[in-house]
Formats: sequence, C-alpha cells, structure tokens
Amino acid sequence: MNIGEIKFDEKGLVPAIVQDARSKAVLTLAYMNKESLELTLQKKETVFFSRSRQKLWHKGETSGNTQAVESISYDCDQDALLVQVIPSGPACHKGDYSCFNDMLFKGTKVKEEPYAILEQLKQVLTERKTTLPENSYTSKLFQEGVDRIAKKIGEEAGEVIIAAKNDDKQELSMESADLLFHLLVLLTDRGVSLDDVLSVLEERHQ
Repeated sequence: MNIGEIKFDEKGLVPAIVQDARSKAVLTLAYMNKESLELTLQKKETVFFSRSRQKLWHKGETSGNTQAVESISYDCDQDALLVQVIPSGPACHKGDYSCFNDMLFKGTKVKEEPYAILEQLKQVLTERKTTLPENSYTSKLFQEGVDRIAKKIGEEAGEVIIAAKNDDKQELSMESADLLFHLLVLLTDRGVSLDDVLSVLEERHQ
C-alpha cells in the first residue's frame, strides 16, 4: 500500500471504516489524515484525526480500548479506507461494542451480527467481575470462585451430552448456550480472553 495513492479530501481527510477482523461487524466510522495514517501503520494500532477537536487521537490511549490493525485496504476510487482490527474493548465512547446500534430500517432477511453477542457478553462479564453488583447470578459465581464456576461447567457439559443423546435440537441449543456462557465466566475469572482462545484455534487451523 502506498499512502501517496490515497485521495484525501480538501481538508486532508479520508473516511476510515473500522471493521472487526474476526466477526466482520462494522465498529465505527472515523477519519484519518496523512499523519494519522502513517502513525497507524507505524504503531499497528488505529490513530485517527478528530474533526471536532482538530487533533490526532490514538484509539484507546486513555481507555485502554485499543484496536490492533490486521489490514488496511482502500476502495476503487482510492478515497475511503477499510481498516480491519482486533479490538481490545468497546469501539463506541458509550461503552458499546460497535457505534452502529440504532436501527433506522431493517428488512426481514437481515440478521443481527451473529458474533456481536459474544463481544457484548465479554464486556458485561468484565464489568460484573469488577463491580460485583448485588442480586446478580454472575457476581455470585465470581464471588464463589473458580471451583464453583468449574463445577457449573461440568454440570452444563453433562446437560449438553444428554440433549445430544436425546436428539433434541432445541434442548441442545439451549444447553450449549448455558455451557458457553459459563465457559466465558471461567475465562473472565481466570483472566483469559476469548481472543486468546480464538488465536489458538486459528494457529491449529493453519
């Protein structure tokens, strides 16, 4: 990629669509100038130009919600960028996984991003572990510790096996969801991210 090929607008900016490299969900639309694009390539993390503050901003510099860049491509007119990233936290300043949460129109054939729920659960579980709100099942699991969480995983795994042997697809889906949820709780409790697990799968696949 040659930065000289990018067509910046009259203000020296180019729109950058940021996409989760794994889930393919669109996370945000930001802008880059030549300097921020150069810094993004150098740091391998997104650096944008804030039009409201008229300054560069390194995504996650203060919040810790950085975006590791996997690839950058540009469109056929060379005036827009697609930046694929591995996010380490919410993309939206409101704390949401993606900035695109409000629906203006939805057709009957359009489905929600299937993996967005995993990112949302990751955020909720991290928050629960930190704040431990009262009357929360998840908070209780964190407080009871790894032995209790591991026991629940064993119980849910047994339920998955029973559902599979019963050849009940609905029951198998529900029990699998319970198992996956408790696995995410365990990973959060032990400080292992879902991205770490996915990285292992990717390495094995390759």
